[in-house]
Amino acid sequence: MTIAARLKHHLEAQGLPFDMIAHPYAATASGCAEAAHVPGDHLAKSVLIHMEEGPMLAVVPSNHHVDLTQLQAMLDRRLGLAAESEIEVLFDDCNLGAAPPVGEAYDVPTIVDNSLTGLDKVWFEAGDHKTLVEMRGQDFDQLMQGAQHGSFCTVH
Repeated sequence: MTIAARLKHHLEAQGLPFDMIAHPYAATASGCAEAAHVPGDHLAKSVLIHMEEGPMLAVVPSNHHVDLTQLQAMLDRRLGLAAESEIEVLFDDCNLGAAPPVGEAYDVPTIVDNSLTGLDKVWFEAGDHKTLVEMRGQDFDQLMQGAQHGSFCTVH
């Protein structure tokens, strides 16, 4: 099991308890939830959004998509999905497609869908395709308190 260095440092600096869960390799967030036997609506996935003023991390449940139209209306800005090359540069200590949803650890502004707030437990990618971070929901909420929040996702 591995955890991205910047993520580990950030979690430890916040003093929030977490566990690491190993699971069989999964290339997608929904596949990861299935492989790890965790509810898809409790696994937070990261979607890097490209805006004119720079990137933003949108965090939604693994069994949902970012509704770009809704997010664009909420933020009142033009936006689109970021290119893989932009993701690789920002999350250079992570495998591509396994970026954690903790934008603050990477100096990336973050917006979290409201459906991930107030849960009993939350899981998210640790930076590779075989490890999840598991946290109590209240600790995840505290971890994400500096992020914007809103409703901007839709079910697959």
